[in-house]
Amino acid sequence: MAKSKSSHRWLREHFNDPYVKQSQKDGYRSRASYKLLELHAKDPLFKPGMTVVDLGAAPGGWSQVAAALVGEKGRVLASDILPMDALAGVEFVQGDFTEPAVLERLLSLMEGGRADLVISDMAPNLSGVADIDQPKSMYLVELALDLARQVLKSDGKWVAKVFQGEGFDALFRDLRGSFTRVVTRKPGASRPRSREVYVVASGFRG
Repeated sequence: MAKSKSSHRWLREHFNDPYVKQSQKDGYRSRASYKLLELHAKDPLFKPGMTVVDLGAAPGGWSQVAAALVGEKGRVLASDILPMDALAGVEFVQGDFTEPAVLERLLSLMEGGRADLVISDMAPNLSGVADIDQPKSMYLVELALDLARQVLKSDGKWVAKVFQGEGFDALFRDLRGSFTRVVTRKPGASRPRSREVYVVASGFRG
């Protein structure tokens, strides 16, 4: 089957992308690692010893960053429907965290404790049709927020990828009811033509 013009463009962009090349040099599993590093530089997210939950973690780019920044005394609990190769300092649960059995496994790893930070780089498989993609992406954001409300410590933080469009303003209003500070960031590692931004919410009211 012949590749479409758009897939050719994506491949050309991907292999010419300086962040892709840098990730290969630095040993990161994806260019997304740099997005999280930029977010952390702008709004300090991590401290040694923290417990972090990483949703939609595969292939592990964000978990790698999180594990390095929380250190040996910290914990990173990662989950994804897709499999993920083992990472030092990361405990991984494969499955859909909205299913009770998978959620129970994730919660049992926390051993009754609470998370300092929940991060989500989840995105649906995009069709290119905004009316289809936007509701799907907002649904994933809402799922990540629902889990965060279950597991976060008081004053905890939440970071998630969000696509600008319908539902974005309502999400912001919802977040302001649960967090003391909510900001939007567009890291340099995020492709300019992408509608994706990252919402950073801190000061969870628990």
